[in-house]
Amino acid sequence: MPAVASRAAPSNGPLTLPETLRGTVQVPQAGQGMAHGTDEPIDTLKALYPALAACWIVPEGLARFERTEITARFALRRDGSVIGTPRITFATEGGDGRARALLAEAAVAAIRRCTPARVTPALGAAIAGRPIALRFIHLGPRGQGI
Repeated sequence: MPAVASRAAPSNGPLTLPETLRGTVQVPQAGQGMAHGTDEPIDTLKALYPALAACWIVPEGLARFERTEITARFALRRDGSVIGTPRITFATEGGDGRARALLAEAAVAAIRRCTPARVTPALGAAIAGRPIALRFIHLGPRGQGI
């Protein structure tokens, strides 16, 4: 009897989030501050990333670099607080290690200042414990219209 190839049936279950949640934001943002524009809790990933980056401050000494990027990886609890210490997983090198150190410090400090994020119970349940990779992009003087 010949072997019959079987195919897995497509899942009809609920959609799930990817294991690592990824977001990219340009910093500094126009409306600096912890909230996403309202006093309402954050209820989407699209609103969460800018809310977490809103506390990013351009570190002194970074202005001379044209474009710099850094990615921080961390996780949040259901209440929007950080679990552990954010870890830097990527940074552009601007010719010396000083730019990387400045970026790393600014990214971790921004996440600390903007957490706990005010999230809805539903979003909190969806993101709790999941790794978040948040990439900060600073375009330097030219990107700021200077």
